[in-house]
Amino acid sequence: MPSSPDLSALPSIERLLQRDDVAVLIERHGRVACTQALRDAVAAARRELRAGDTAVVTEAAIVERARILIGANMQPHLRTVFNLTGTVLHTNLGRALLPAEAVAAMTEAATRPSNLEFNLDRLTRGDRDDHIEGELRELTGAEAATVVNNNAAAVLLVLNSLALRKEVPISRGELIEIGGSFRIPEMMARAGAKLREVGTTNRTHLKDFVEAIGDKTGVVMKVHPSNFAIEGFTAAVGEAELAAACREKNVPFVVDLGSGALVDLSPFGLPYEPTVADTLAAGADVVTFSGDKLLGGPQAGIIVGRADLIAKMKRNPMKRALRCDKVTLAALSAVLRLYRDPDRLGERIPTLRMLTRPESELESLAERILPAIQAALSDVAAAEVIRCESQIGSGAMPTNTVPSRGIAVRPLTPKRGSGAALKRLVAAFRDLPVPVLGHVSDGALIFDLRCLEEEREFLAQMSRLSLGSA
Repeated sequence: MPSSPDLSALPSIERLLQRDDVAVLIERHGRVACTQALRDAVAAARRELRAGDTAVVTEAAIVERARILIGANMQPHLRTVFNLTGTVLHTNLGRALLPAEAVAAMTEAATRPSNLEFNLDRLTRGDRDDHIEGELRELTGAEAATVVNNNAAAVLLVLNSLALRKEVPISRGELIEIGGSFRIPEMMARAGAKLREVGTTNRTHLKDFVEAIGDKTGVVMKVHPSNFAIEGFTAAVGEAELAAACREKNVPFVVDLGSGALVDLSPFGLPYEPTVADTLAAGADVVTFSGDKLLGGPQAGIIVGRADLIAKMKRNPMKRALRCDKVTLAALSAVLRLYRDPDRLGERIPTLRMLTRPESELESLAERILPAIQAALSDVAAAEVIRCESQIGSGAMPTNTVPSRGIAVRPLTPKRGSGAALKRLVAAFRDLPVPVLGHVSDGALIFDLRCLEEEREFLAQMSRLSLGSA
């Protein structure tokens, strides 16, 4: 008969807690966390012994197991990564990076009391929107503004406030779905509005809207196409035409701009994107847009437009459920103040800085870091500098790219085994202390360097790349 496992060799938790090395762990992580880690370490060793596996059950071995477990449990779930995917505004990687001024404002708002809802002049209760409305009116030409926690919430609030139980005509070509299964038809239903589809997927004319507007119409809506573009035999109604028709029918005209550029991006060498001010000037009564896309600020949904319509939204009980906290408002206000100096936006807004990095700068960066990557790859893979195209991302200019430079890493493996080797390469870079994320294309792992600004930190961890048998 097989011998029974020697479970009696396992040390007791009480004894382990008396050790000096455990006292150090307790000082650093607390008694509760350390006690649980010791219990888990002992339990794991017990399972191994019962399974017939060889388990080291000395006190030192159990404490080491506990230390590893504590380290894993204390690792934050939200971690920094190197975004070398080629998408600057990557939804899954946090979208826009904030300028230093916004970070400083967030820290101050988070660590000290503030006049969040207190009017210091009148010594009465104030409105949160007071901290951003002045800048938004100045930058967009709107009569009024309000802010909620993201652009989906902005659309929801607009529709619920202005079109509850009423129809909303919208072109079939603009019934979009974006990331996270956000769909315009479903958003309308949740807001209590009734979708009225007009035109066709590829062609919608002014008469389609005019015929749809009636006594049951709440607002007419136009939506930025976001993550796609329709090309070929197409027709769409311009904002000015649609706005004039809505004015004649006395129906509010709402535009969801999505990415929401506050300035013309063409002087920065980027494709033109309709600005919020242009859209309002064309006759839109209400415009919604995101704070954390082309604007380059924190996650927020911004609503600007006619004062009477904005006031109606502020009275909606839903507004309180969707409002921004003090830290977001502080960051947004700081970013908006930077827009008062448009000549330096390319330096001070990280999104614009990364989108406008010249190819020559990226070429030099690629040549500097290539030797370190090649050394880390040893004889497992080869690396080379390549030309590539960066995407702006997050629904901004879906068909436009920006010329860039990257590093292509290809496994030195027979073709039939290259797929598995490539997966191991992806995993090895992902498992670095600061994960390095690229994209796979044509049998290679591509690192687009447009968003790489922490060059020293990147190079410092190359020596820790563990390729195993990749």
